[in-house]
Amino acid sequence: MPTEPSPCAWQFPPPETAGEQGLVALGADLEPGTLLAAYRSGIFPMPLADVGDMTWFSPDPRGIVPLAEFRSSRSLRRSARRFSVTADRCFAAVIAGCADPRRPGGWITPAIRAAYERLHALGWAHSIEVWDEAGTLAGGLYSVEIGGLFAAESKFHVRTDASKVALAALVERLRDAGGARLLDVQWTTPHLLALGARDVARADYLRRLRGALAAPPAF
Repeated sequence: MPTEPSPCAWQFPPPETAGEQGLVALGADLEPGTLLAAYRSGIFPMPLADVGDMTWFSPDPRGIVPLAEFRSSRSLRRSARRFSVTADRCFAAVIAGCADPRRPGGWITPAIRAAYERLHALGWAHSIEVWDEAGTLAGGLYSVEIGGLFAAESKFHVRTDASKVALAALVERLRDAGGARLLDVQWTTPHLLALGARDVARADYLRRLRGALAAPPAF
């Protein structure tokens, strides 16, 4: 079981007070207790390059992947045969891959990396690793898990389809765990929509979140 850290020293505004772009708060810190309090409230950090303080979001609509609606294409299933998948084998390498500065739109700062590595050490953050035939890390994803909430933070690949294989493996694991599961992807993209993600209203997300938090973890 994960270790509960010291309580959050801050009080987040209600997520319903977020602005048009989903921004709900500025400041606070990235201590484990702060991050967990945010996720439990439906809020997550996303640093902006031109803002000195940490920025916290609760977008409306919110992107989720309903587990029953995830679409694994025939080509993805063929790709999956070329890889092997593990969990929590090398969290630091996965978040480093996600934080590669050569990736467009990168937002994972050294402070973010350190914060989620602390969460992982406490048992609250997890990684899915995808390996190629040579045993090289080909892609993966990392997420925060609180009860039945699985907040997917970022994924990466250096081999075609490796990040999709990671997501498919995560969905399978969450399905197998049963119970109320909420796979949160924050914002949808065309890539995620093609895999079965969809947007839900913030109020619907918060309702689902309350149910998911009461479920036992899958990891």
